[in-house]
Amino acid sequence: RSFTESWSGSLFPLKIHITHKITDKEYVGFATLPNQVHRKTVKKGFTFTLMVAGESGLGKSTLINSLFLTDLYKDRKVPNAEERIGQTVDIVKHTIGIEEKGIKLRLTIIDTPGFGDAVNNTERCWKHIEDYIDQQFEQYFRDESGLNRRNIQDNRVHCCLYFISPFGHGLRPLDVECMSALHEKVNIIPVLAKADSLTQAEVRRKKMKIREEIKQFGINIYQFPDCDSDEDEDYKLQEQILKDSIPFAVIGSNVQVESKGHKFRGRMYPWGAVEVENPAHSDFLLLRNMLVRTHMQDLKDVTRETHYENYRAQCIQSMTRMVVQDRKRRNKHFQFIRYIHSYAKTCIQSQIYKTFIHTNITKLKCNIRQY
Repeated sequence: RSFTESWSGSLFPLKIHITHKITDKEYVGFATLPNQVHRKTVKKGFTFTLMVAGESGLGKSTLINSLFLTDLYKDRKVPNAEERIGQTVDIVKHTIGIEEKGIKLRLTIIDTPGFGDAVNNTERCWKHIEDYIDQQFEQYFRDESGLNRRNIQDNRVHCCLYFISPFGHGLRPLDVECMSALHEKVNIIPVLAKADSLTQAEVRRKKMKIREEIKQFGINIYQFPDCDSDEDEDYKLQEQILKDSIPFAVIGSNVQVESKGHKFRGRMYPWGAVEVENPAHSDFLLLRNMLVRTHMQDLKDVTRETHYENYRAQCIQSMTRMVVQDRKRRNKHFQFIRYIHSYAKTCIQSQIYKTFIHTNITKLKCNIRQY
């Protein structure tokens, strides 16, 4: 138990903070508040919406299945070359319920087939993605402003895994334009796809190049929260490793392979085997731990407190501006009506005056004649 006493009568107010430790006999019970919150949230369940963006053939579907140990794309039809020519960017939504140790998670995956597959990608092929994110913000804003706010379904996009091709010298113009258009609306986590096609030295050089270009073009990717001073050293080291791993160089595989009596998910090559969950081969474990175990709630908090609040503020400002403009328009209308009314009143008064003068002059002439 703690309280503060102060004496403000002196020139420099003195404050003394006194702390009293509650004994078992004085136990109140508010220390169980975290347990109450835990039971309530576990009963309600959790939601998380993840978007994947990038050109076809970079292993987006395989990585998602590897991350959550499920098969979301078993009924997917892969288009042939002729179908891809006329294909436009589409938004495909997959929702699945996952339960682990009594904790329920409603996972929603937003896929973007057709992105970057056209010969000419200058027609803002990312506009469909941008519009979808805005639509979810708009729907949540309407539900939040409505009468029934008890069962609001949160479909806002909490994270976007943006896949970067390993076959190039860094970011392509399409990557720069797309991430620049989305970085104020969603948490972007860049991913270097198909890391098994690069040597370790090439991976390091490409990561450095991509980080430099992200900074050069002013792209605001997801920033890991700063560690508090009281955090332990292991946690600080883990956070620094995550920051240095951007973009995550990943490998995806849903196939169980065996090498030297050891079974693992990976790929077999003539020169050897690649393990998906081996930190020496890829950053898959770092990405999964960050996305699921350590930073999922922070991604949702940043979405709610930063991206959605920015959208909400813009909506309120736009609504306020419309109200002010409508009020000015009405004031101009009322002023015009007052002017017409005043002018009509003046005309009527003038006509009455003229009629009065004419009538009196006529009477006066008649009286003079009679006289």
